[in-house]
Amino acid sequence: MRLPQARLDQVLDRFREVEARMGAATDGAEIVKLSKEHAELRPVAEAVEALAKLSAERADLEEMAGDSEMAAMVADEIQALDEKLPVMERELALMLAPRDKDENASAILEVRAGTGGDEAALFAGDLFRMYQRYAQLQGWKVEVDSVSEGEMGGYKEIIASVTGDGVFGRWKFESGVHRVQRVPATEAQGRIHTSAATVAVLPEAEDVEIEINDSDLRIDTYRSSGAGGQHVNKTDSAVRITHLPTGVVVTSSEKSQHQNRARAMKNLKARLYDMQREALDTARSDARKSQVGSGDRSERIRTYNFPQGRVTDHRINLTLYNLAKVMEGDALDDVIKPLIAEDQAARLASLEEGGF
Repeated sequence: MRLPQARLDQVLDRFREVEARMGAATDGAEIVKLSKEHAELRPVAEAVEALAKLSAERADLEEMAGDSEMAAMVADEIQALDEKLPVMERELALMLAPRDKDENASAILEVRAGTGGDEAALFAGDLFRMYQRYAQLQGWKVEVDSVSEGEMGGYKEIIASVTGDGVFGRWKFESGVHRVQRVPATEAQGRIHTSAATVAVLPEAEDVEIEINDSDLRIDTYRSSGAGGQHVNKTDSAVRITHLPTGVVVTSSEKSQHQNRARAMKNLKARLYDMQREALDTARSDARKSQVGSGDRSERIRTYNFPQGRVTDHRINLTLYNLAKVMEGDALDDVIKPLIAEDQAARLASLEEGGF
């Protein structure tokens, strides 16, 4: 893959411009904005410079190879560079490829029981614990915003804020229908049942202007319900916000009404932002065909088969036999990384077809 020199020069010029503006800026907001762009551009600029250095080194070796006395000595070095340069070019091409602007964002994780009654709620609980464990391994912070427990355990619905660098980029392909095949704890005759849960991962709407008018909101407070005992709130602290123009409803049912209102508003912004993203994706439907998945909540993306210890991702025909470790969160990357690699390959292919 040959990268256009004009595109590489453009990256370096912009990086140097941002550095110069950072040194002269006095406005706080502008400094923050420039610092963020500088952090994003720096690894790309460094990769461009490293590639240029290696290319220049190879050109020098080519000149030396023209000398019969030096040819044998530099041949191995040229071969080593010829193996290294394409790898560097591919890595740089991925950096230059159009990226989801929410790649590094924190996210709202929503897990809901689907078809299957009590077993679906139990499976939703297993999925949430899988994501919670994975988040802990990444050093991300998980805060539950709203929960509705199942009668036999698990969750009818659980919504959480997951804060950390790159949460949405790592989890964005998790949205969809997750199917489980196993013998439920409530099954007396040992028959395998098929149930489902839905997962939605929404980027937090940071640094995005989502205009919400107070007149468009209906805010209700109520007493949250739970499994009973000490976990049931004794006061009307839970908050439900309805966005009247869209009909979107968000809730938060932790102990503090003030915190619940703030969390519900954050989730509302994330929902409205996700609706904007989906509208843009629909407008770019042709481009989406090359992606791993559309993120459609109704799309069945994965099956977890417990009797065979098998997990299958249907979008990339990936089958693994380490289901227990995947469900513990330890091996979830075994599924996530191939999805990301597939998406990267599609983006590279579109670059090669359309140019930079």
